[in-house]
Amino acid sequence: MLKLNRSSYYKWKNTASTRKKRLLGDAVLGARIKTVFAAERGCYGAKRIAAELNDDPVGSPVNHKRVARIMRSLKLFGYSKKRKVTTTVSDKTKTVFPDLVGRKFTADKPNRTYVGDITYLPIADGSNMYLATVIDCYSRRLVGFAIADHMRTSLVQDALLMAKGQRGSLKDAVFHSAHGSVYTSHGFQGTCTELGIRQSMGSIGTSADNALAESFNAALKREVLQDSKTFANQLLCRQEVFRWCTRYNTTRRHSWCKYLAPTVFEERCPAILRFAS
Repeated sequence: MLKLNRSSYYKWKNTASTRKKRLLGDAVLGARIKTVFAAERGCYGAKRIAAELNDDPVGSPVNHKRVARIMRSLKLFGYSKKRKVTTTVSDKTKTVFPDLVGRKFTADKPNRTYVGDITYLPIADGSNMYLATVIDCYSRRLVGFAIADHMRTSLVQDALLMAKGQRGSLKDAVFHSAHGSVYTSHGFQGTCTELGIRQSMGSIGTSADNALAESFNAALKREVLQDSKTFANQLLCRQEVFRWCTRYNTTRRHSWCKYLAPTVFEERCPAILRFAS
């Protein structure tokens, strides 16, 4: 004789159809989740997948917690690998600028506060490529970037000039970076002065003072390299990084942007960009 409460038995029996319906619903949703997960090369977690599914007019709204539960049952896990190599080489003889950001990586409108950094991109032959970035704190949009096989001042100047081309003007904007010698160089200071940019720098040796740029670098390597340790060659490195940067701006959902892509977030926000003539 089973020691089972009578009411529990009848509750289980009366909810059989509901449980069956839920299992069928999970199976259908699981197929949709697999499709999105595969399309994003395993880079999306539960919240981004839920946002993608909720943008589909055909399907019904779904909660990210349910997506997470089904992903666990399907053993689908996004990449979380991290790499770290020092690319900031400070020059103690150059000017150090005050920290105008104070770890508050926000802005009330676009084109006001930017962060930037240099990260290395490992190549299979033992060499490295380097990526310099300019990221808008308002929308997390990658407004400027440059890739090269060196870390000379021209690398960060090119990224900043691309940002100027995208925005039209950078006058009175703040650019925050680490204390790398390229950022304290006379050449880069001259470019900032010419563009009307105010430089800002965090403390030496404290990555948290430039956490937004560090987070971008980690996401790029995690999602592009995935299980690989290096890029096959410099040409493929350029192509894959350029492709990811374009996707990052236009289609990749960002948690800061209410799970919209940065450019979509800017288009939908009430702030209006002011372009120089």
